[in-house]
Amino acid sequence: MENENKEFIKILKDVESGTDISIQNLVALLEAEEEQEVVALFDAANRVRKEQVGDEVYLRGIIEFSNYCRKNCKYCGIRADSCVRRYRLSYDEIVETALNIKDSGINTVILQSGEDLWWTTKRITKLVSRIKEETDMVITLSIGEREKSEYEVFKEAGVDKYLLKIESTNKKVFETAHPDDALTYRVQCSKWLKELGYTNGSGCIIGLPEQTTFDIANDILWFKKMNMDMIGIGPFVPALGTPLEDDPAGSTQMVLKAVAMTRLLCKKAFLPATTALETLETDGQRKALNAGANVIMLNFTPQQYRKDYQIYSNKKAIGFENAVKTIEQAGRIVKF
Repeated sequence: MENENKEFIKILKDVESGTDISIQNLVALLEAEEEQEVVALFDAANRVRKEQVGDEVYLRGIIEFSNYCRKNCKYCGIRADSCVRRYRLSYDEIVETALNIKDSGINTVILQSGEDLWWTTKRITKLVSRIKEETDMVITLSIGEREKSEYEVFKEAGVDKYLLKIESTNKKVFETAHPDDALTYRVQCSKWLKELGYTNGSGCIIGLPEQTTFDIANDILWFKKMNMDMIGIGPFVPALGTPLEDDPAGSTQMVLKAVAMTRLLCKKAFLPATTALETLETDGQRKALNAGANVIMLNFTPQQYRKDYQIYSNKKAIGFENAVKTIEQAGRIVKF
């Protein structure tokens, strides 16, 4: 056992230093089960986090401004074929909510929706311009796959960051979960966003059907290769009324190990402690902070719409005060 632990520590040091980030080494770390090994992985990630990005945990405010979606991703509760009540917030509702976020002290708003083509380039541009003019906030847009020309216009209008998760870099896993998407186009969109100078965000879902630790390791290597600025890693959580509603939820422990591994490879990235993780595991966000995460996203969507934006079931509501308490319990500093 002692020799096995020595081998694990050697692999961990090789990965942290960049001496050997082979897929075999990454898989070995992700598959660690001995308590001492898992603790060593989390401690290494937390140390790298402290050295590279400090103790601050950044709060972000999300507005889920439309739950219309043209896509039929098998895991998603707002997929095109779902029976949810559809809504679109008005310009005024979105701007008012952005102002509420700013009043709370948070300076970054995340505008998130399904792939709703009613929100044309012109309408998104109008919305972004109003938010910039009335709040001067940092704007993250998360509205899915668009053409490069649209991403160019959004950038010119004032969008600072774009979040488009890869979900999985394994073609079969990706395209099974996304029957009307192509992995090659998703990758191309991420490349365009990088070329256009966005602060570029991606991420993956842990626990998709047929996914392996080898796939997760490849996802993390892809994040590093793409030099991603923001990387959201969360568990698969089943959504009622979807083809995957009866599938098991993803492993929260694997999520934590993947967050830690991503911190070791993508040392300066913004890594959220996700709401999905907190939904499945009590104290999950604090555990993620102690495994290298440094962002918490708070939902500011007006209350009357939240129940209709259930990408997964039983989504936990994370309040401002609870988030601050979690950050303080982790021995960290709140950063707006």
